[in-house]
Amino acid sequence: MPWMNAAELFRALGDEERLRILNLLLGGHGEACVCELVDALRIPQYQVSRQLAVLRGAGLVTGEKRGTWVYYRIAPELPPFHRRVLESVAAELQSDAALEDRERFAGRLRLREGGVCSVGYPPEKPYREVIPLREGHS
Repeated sequence: MPWMNAAELFRALGDEERLRILNLLLGGHGEACVCELVDALRIPQYQVSRQLAVLRGAGLVTGEKRGTWVYYRIAPELPPFHRRVLESVAAELQSDAALEDRERFAGRLRLREGGVCSVGYPPEKPYREVIPLREGHS
């Protein structure tokens, strides 16, 4: 894969939601499915998926389909510069909001069965009744 230059890398990192996703994926848990990220970040699924698409397109994350779910992780073959930038970003994400995201994420990962995501949303309930959204999201 031809790697992006520094300007393209920083453009891919220039969004709060993408930084929040990277914060979780860089946190040492290895991988996550979209519904786990949605629960932790409290933003709608379509927004998480859209931001993952940008991160995938930038080569920063990869996805692996397993059954119903796609599990995302930091791309294993990042060039040294890209890896250093991501590690620096992760070290700086220490705000209360970032810590709350990580706490919710760790709680959500504890619901896994056999190491895989096993919790979905009941089809009879609207999404907004299941996962409370952060202020400013609809």
